[in-house]
Amino acid sequence: MIFIAATHNENKIKEFDRILKPLGISVVSAEECGMKLPEVKETGKTFAENAELKARSACETTGRPCIADDSGLMVDALGGRPGVFSARYAGEGSTDEEKIEKLIIELKDTPDGERTAHFVCAICCCFPDGSKIEVEGKCDGSIGFAPRGTDGFGYDPIFFTEGNKTFAELSSNQKDAMSHRGNALRLLAEKLREKIKQ
Repeated sequence: MIFIAATHNENKIKEFDRILKPLGISVVSAEECGMKLPEVKETGKTFAENAELKARSACETTGRPCIADDSGLMVDALGGRPGVFSARYAGEGSTDEEKIEKLIIELKDTPDGERTAHFVCAICCCFPDGSKIEVEGKCDGSIGFAPRGTDGFGYDPIFFTEGNKTFAELSSNQKDAMSHRGNALRLLAEKLREKIKQ
């Protein structure tokens, strides 16, 4: 069974595919199926609203089951920012390094112990019959004073989790086991398993 990922982020597509493969689901990009997805404005006020906007648009365009996520980092000392603006935190088209640099500057006077944060991932899977599955995963951690590690993407190099390691210092399997997206995808897999049985 093929699901289309409503994203251009290859890292996300790999994560989706890796976790859903045991269900017999291959997650691919629209381009791999010879299709092009329209750009979707993320106008939702929540991660879940943005995930549904992307998944529904992709499903209507391709006529296939489509999966989309909206994820972000919520820093307690910043009142939950960057939140739904995580991808655009340092401006449209900004690099991961620029976003990390902005966050480090904003937290420069925040002491250790007050740098708690969590990643949130909302996933929506839309089907051609109009039905949908929605799930949300979370992972708690804290923000470091400087980037560490070479794997991962986004804010991974400054997000510290258990074992005093950043997400960028973990293997793919280690990250999947505890990450917000891994947690959300496992919930999605459970719900998909039920849907496939029906």
